[in-house]
Amino acid sequence: MENGTVNLDINDGIGTITFFHPQSNSLPGMLLNKLAETITDAGNHPEINVILLKSAGNKAFCAGASFDELISIKDLATGQQFFSGFAKVINAMRKAPKFIIARVQNKAVGGGVGIAAAADYTFAVKEASVKLSELAVGIGPFVVGPAVERKLGTSAFTSLAINASEWRSAQWAYEKGLYADIFENEVEMDKAIDTLATKLGKSNPEAMMMLKKIFWEGTEHWDTLLSERAGMSGKLVLSEFTINAINSFKSK
Repeated sequence: MENGTVNLDINDGIGTITFFHPQSNSLPGMLLNKLAETITDAGNHPEINVILLKSAGNKAFCAGASFDELISIKDLATGQQFFSGFAKVINAMRKAPKFIIARVQNKAVGGGVGIAAAADYTFAVKEASVKLSELAVGIGPFVVGPAVERKLGTSAFTSLAINASEWRSAQWAYEKGLYADIFENEVEMDKAIDTLATKLGKSNPEAMMMLKKIFWEGTEHWDTLLSERAGMSGKLVLSEFTINAINSFKSK
């Protein structure tokens, strides 16, 4: 449990993927790789027609990269390998031949915003504010950027990336298109999720697969693009600025 978990449950055509990490659902490399593999497996599973992606607990949906792992990176290859984990998750979501519904039950930071953006339909509660905090620690939202920009548009993505210390409300995220729906509480959100997921679980798989391809047209180069972006982050995480910034955050 201290290293985090990823579980897949299948029920009536719905594949529910739940990830968890005790540090606010942050994502170390091992968990990122497991999450990407599970999304791919769910996408290929004959009994699954729609995927529900969520995190456990009622704290952060996802706090993004694991600071403990970031501070342990000592060379470029390791840095690129770590950030490639986020690339794998986003590309797995993009390539899955089934719709992915995301359930955002609280705040999303950095890579968590990227996961919410890479989902095909994202539900959230009113407490689910968002922040792209990467620049604040000397890096930048390079890997998740394409997914966030695709969903929010260049202007909103630029605003999030530059003002890296400011939280944006769930209402703001809804108005910019990151969230498809927002709710007062988790009970109301889960009712809506269950309604949509049940409908999609009984819908025509071939039609949904074709729609998914159309929705993601123009992203075929992302395997290469996100790998290159992972290299950018892998280089910057070695800088003195980033090392000091992460240590400062960890000491708070």
